[in-house]
Amino acid sequence: MTRPSKELLAVSRRWIEAIRHKRKNELRNILSGHDHLRFVGSGEGELWAGDAVREGIGDFFGVIPQISKHDETFAEAFENGETGWACLTHDIAFADQPDRTFHVRTTLIFALEDGVWKIVHRHGSVPIPNIEFTGIEQNAIADLVAAARKGFSLDQREGFASIMFTDIVNSSRLASMMGDRLWSSEVARHFAALRKIIQDADGEFVKSLGDGTMSSFPQPAKALQAARAILQANEQSDGPAIAVRIGIHTGKVVQTKDDFFGTVVNKAARIAALAAPGEIQVSDATRKMVSETRDYRFAYTTSVQLQGLEGEHLIHRLD
Repeated sequence: MTRPSKELLAVSRRWIEAIRHKRKNELRNILSGHDHLRFVGSGEGELWAGDAVREGIGDFFGVIPQISKHDETFAEAFENGETGWACLTHDIAFADQPDRTFHVRTTLIFALEDGVWKIVHRHGSVPIPNIEFTGIEQNAIADLVAAARKGFSLDQREGFASIMFTDIVNSSRLASMMGDRLWSSEVARHFAALRKIIQDADGEFVKSLGDGTMSSFPQPAKALQAARAILQANEQSDGPAIAVRIGIHTGKVVQTKDDFFGTVVNKAARIAALAAPGEIQVSDATRKMVSETRDYRFAYTTSVQLQGLEGEHLIHRLD
């Protein structure tokens, strides 16, 4: 049953006030933590999703000049079960243009996440381009997306990267058949082959983890290239029949001297754990970065829960 929602109206007004006073953490916390988050702006090409929105939202609104006038001219909000929506309009003037008033329209769609209303879709519009509206190019989120597409330099301390995990599926059975000494030798040979493939794809072999590996790539397409080459090398190997599963996720990571950390790393590992033998599973973020082309086709999109990570996550199998 749809009904007016004072609660969502209050959340919507907190969102507007956080923009006005440039409270970055509050803006981020009101947004959904899921990949289905969408952010739509007035400017051409301003349609972004997921992590890029959350990471860039503070800087996106942070460049707006000081607001000297902020009058709400219309506001309403409704809820129906675990979803809701709001529409607000404001007349705004900036301190550096006090005699010019702009009419701003905002639509917000909400979903309940663990009992808390979160924005899953934001659409803001002004009947003129941003550069005319604020006098400033608002590039924070666009820059994040561009950085992800451009790639992550291996000498950076933090930035966007594609993290790949591989895991030998049948290692216990093979180890018991071959004996520990022969199996250890075979695993070392397997890792050496993977290291070469990863490096040939401009990746960095970060570390081995038992019978698995972790690596980083400057671009998602490079990670997919390496993943395919690994499966092909296994099929052509004259050694024991090693079955490998692979998981890849792309996002913002923090790099130390010889390792990577962050939610992106954890998510890539969880995705790898869900892959079947001989499969490459990738996150929705990775799929969007490379797009579907003749070279990269994806199938069997599924929504899954990942251990230690909230909500549902879309994963795709690379054919």
